[in-house]
Amino acid sequence: MPVSSLHIPIHPGQYCMPEEGVQLTPKANLLTTEEILTLARLFVKEGVDKIRLTGGEPLIRPDVVDIVAQLQQLEGLRTIGVTTNGINLARLLPQLQKVGLSAINISLDTLVPAKFEFIVRRKGFHKVMDGIHKAIELGYNPVKVNCVVMRGLNEDELLDFAALTKSLPLDVRFIEYMPFDGNKWNFKKMVSYKEMLDTVRQQWPELEKVPEEESSTAKAFRIPGFQGQISFITSMSEHFCGTCNRLRITADGNLKVCLFGNSEVSLRDHLRAGASEQELLRIIGAAVGRKKRQHAGKGRRLEQSELSGPEENSLETAQGPSLPTSCPGKQRQLTIGKKTHFSSPTSSIKVLLLRPDPS
Repeated sequence: MPVSSLHIPIHPGQYCMPEEGVQLTPKANLLTTEEILTLARLFVKEGVDKIRLTGGEPLIRPDVVDIVAQLQQLEGLRTIGVTTNGINLARLLPQLQKVGLSAINISLDTLVPAKFEFIVRRKGFHKVMDGIHKAIELGYNPVKVNCVVMRGLNEDELLDFAALTKSLPLDVRFIEYMPFDGNKWNFKKMVSYKEMLDTVRQQWPELEKVPEEESSTAKAFRIPGFQGQISFITSMSEHFCGTCNRLRITADGNLKVCLFGNSEVSLRDHLRAGASEQELLRIIGAAVGRKKRQHAGKGRRLEQSELSGPEENSLETAQGPSLPTSCPGKQRQLTIGKKTHFSSPTSSIKVLLLRPDPS
């Protein structure tokens, strides 16, 4: 099963974590460094060629450089990436690059310092910008900048973010806000892909579509003459479940086949009980076989008015969020390396490994 990313959550942004904070998972329940590496070895051995460390904030983990160095030793692993808030990036990136870090995503939802402090509840905007420039200086191309667009907060900065790509080799990725909060779904803050695209096209009508891979989660565009590009991740309005090739492992070692689903299988417990590689593969295969073709398997399509207007009410069901149906992708065979283990549209994994830090 080709794994695409290894995620380490430490410090979610405001849209991920409530203002009052969250109850932290006891440290003993979290995956250890060796357990992280054991799972990584398993997936890479079976054909995975990309792992991404994310969060939360992976760069506040004391052994992150050592983890990257050990991942780099795995034969067959082509890409090691990180998704970071960027605050510690300028300081750590030279070391990380030296031991094998090959791809960078930086989360940044505003270019206004005061708004940045409001969103992340700490100072550090200029450190993030220093991190972006350090990544460019060290030759990372593109440097991906992830911007979650929220109505009433930062949708007025779309053009400012797009303009960054004129002189910098950035891939600015505009992400549709995914308004999940327990069973309550409020679409008032969501700005749809089409609305964002229309805004950019009004300023740059010459905007060109860039081809992407079938399993890509982003729709990419380039403004002629600009060094970088912009992309849209259409998680809500034009979801990509049918071609999604990602899984997630939570901070405490639970396998999730969908971010929106409640079904989890504890790989940590099986690891600590001494499960063999074949037993783990069987457990993973059974979970992946249950992967739905839309978010959490829910059965309602959003109307266009719900995707573009701020006036809609929150949606709530007794069983969880109602989301679009009929994902466009076809079911395809999921393989691990050259071995066929499961039948599912999934071929990669996201691993959440550390508890959030509400500070």
